[in-house]
Amino acid sequence: MSKATDIRIKSAACAVESLPFRAPLKFGGRVIQSTLLINVDVEVESRDGKRHASGFGSMPLGNIWSWPSEKVTPEQSEGMMRRFAEEVVDLAGECTEYGHPIDLVYHLSAEYHHLSKHLATQLKLPEPMPELAQLVAASPFDAALHDAYGRIHNLNSFDTLSSKFMNYDLSEYLDVEFKGDYLDKYTLRQPKDRMPLYHLVGALDPLSEEEITKKIGDGLPETLPQWIAFNGLTHLKIKLAGDNFDWDVARTLAVNSAAEPAQAKRGCTHWNYSVDFNEKCPNAAYVVDFLNKIKSESPATFDRIQYVEQPTHRDLRAHPENKMHEAARIKPIVIDESLVDFDTLLLAREQGYTGAALKACKGQTDTLLLGAAIQKYGMFLCVQDLTCPGYSFLHSASIAAHLPGVAAIEGNSRQFCPAGNKPWVKRFPSMFEITDGTVGTGALNGIGLGI
Repeated sequence: MSKATDIRIKSAACAVESLPFRAPLKFGGRVIQSTLLINVDVEVESRDGKRHASGFGSMPLGNIWSWPSEKVTPEQSEGMMRRFAEEVVDLAGECTEYGHPIDLVYHLSAEYHHLSKHLATQLKLPEPMPELAQLVAASPFDAALHDAYGRIHNLNSFDTLSSKFMNYDLSEYLDVEFKGDYLDKYTLRQPKDRMPLYHLVGALDPLSEEEITKKIGDGLPETLPQWIAFNGLTHLKIKLAGDNFDWDVARTLAVNSAAEPAQAKRGCTHWNYSVDFNEKCPNAAYVVDFLNKIKSESPATFDRIQYVEQPTHRDLRAHPENKMHEAARIKPIVIDESLVDFDTLLLAREQGYTGAALKACKGQTDTLLLGAAIQKYGMFLCVQDLTCPGYSFLHSASIAAHLPGVAAIEGNSRQFCPAGNKPWVKRFPSMFEITDGTVGTGALNGIGLGI
């Protein structure tokens, strides 16, 4: 099938930018202090050859999160993912097919597994790149292509997801349940005007002045109460250990103890937490015991927990014993690292997960397709961050603002690498100058990805 609205890729280019963190971020037993941004430019042309447009995509490399390994060092995984991102761009530049971005990415991604194995052999690595890392490394290209497609038609990319533009319905990419459905059914034509912002409370983040070992001194807040007052925060994401029950309980209660007077001081009576174990819990019983303990120690803290994120190992097939049905009767249990395709979503549902986290770093194409499935199945839906600075944060927020059911947007680059936001603050002040705990996502309504 084909349409007059189809495009083909004329050229693609990749560049890398290094950004330091203002403070270390600890999660899942790992600490990161800098990030590499992969920036991709794509030029496309219309089927009749008369129109051309350029698109842009940007995403942190995220190897520490997407490729934790006992065999491959962080330096090796970073180098491999960088090479993979460059190879994907080269592969795209050689593609001569016409199509909708969903089709083009869907076809190109069929080469990712082979490319990963080839590069691992070439670089003499002891293991191939996992699928999650492949998606992250390819995501800037994916975003740039969707951006270019919207620009060539002078439309917001979320307005190019109907049968008028897409060559196939969703049954082509998911299964027969989606026959006759297109992505416009599962996305909004106008972004939500404002959305609450989830603030990250990392395992190393000081909760009080007494916990500061060395002041940063850059004028930004340095404790949780200071951040609450500075941004008017109402949503806090708490990073936990998962392998230290007493510490996890104590940390969660300590966050609440720090938040309560800070919220009372500004007259706030309602706020939310999410808790993220980064797959370190030994089993599902740990989650149940944790939630019950929090409820008995502090009912108010328990009531504020909105959902629990990825408590046990990301490899669902290798750990079928980690059934989440009992825990999910208490709070929504959300997959994150586990979610790499439609099959893993179905498996997660079988194993008792009731929610899923979408991330721009897993690719615009997969995010849209999985977002449709999550909505159809009535699961809890959230969109999360990868310490995305600048353009990548705006891209992530645009996804959250265009998906029904997403209640808040996570964004922690302002905490850890604000330097990456500086070029964008004047263009999108409502997204970066935060005083009431919300971001002005209504501004993300331009052509392309809305940025």
